[in-house]
Amino acid sequence: MIIEKLEVGPFASNCYIVGDESNNAGMIIDPGAEANRILQKVKDLKLDIKRLVLTHGHMDHVGALKDVKEATGADIAIHADDAESLQSRDPLSMMLQLSLKAPPPADILLKGGDSLDIGNLHFVVLHTPGHTLGGICLMVEGVVFTGDTLFNFSIGRFDMPGGNGHQLLNSIHTKLMVLPDSTKVYPGHGPATTIGAERNWNPFLREESPF
Repeated sequence: MIIEKLEVGPFASNCYIVGDESNNAGMIIDPGAEANRILQKVKDLKLDIKRLVLTHGHMDHVGALKDVKEATGADIAIHADDAESLQSRDPLSMMLQLSLKAPPPADILLKGGDSLDIGNLHFVVLHTPGHTLGGICLMVEGVVFTGDTLFNFSIGRFDMPGGNGHQLLNSIHTKLMVLPDSTKVYPGHGPATTIGAERNWNPFLREESPF
């Protein structure tokens, strides 16, 4: 399995290009900014991008969606509860008074438990609300892409519309902390980690956490 991380945009969001090296089928997770750079990496990897998957609808994860969609023709997939965010102004962009290209609507509305197949790779959708209503994580072959649900020794913020701290922690404990310790975690910002490291050392996941 090919996994390439690009840190893009002013918010240093992680965009992941994932591919099946046996047949060159590929997927882009969270094309947040710098479409030309993302597309150049796809070209370098010689991947045929089949799908653009969004872990949630915030602008720092969808900012390059329009350009990448037009260049690849790939389907856009997002959880049904975040789909409306693609057609309305994101609260973060409004707060920062940013003007971005309007992203296109989703082609596929996801729900928890769905499977996304890219070549011979089989991704399972985990619905993990709390950062947003429709936040998701994607699990495949001992790896989980967590978007803004779980970070290296931190968790996603929950102080914007659709956020809920108790719901976020519940999502993490019931959907992510049940995975094996060896599971590699690729978050929406910052460095990779593992489920075991977060279980043992993430201060937000301790019983005495105020959240």
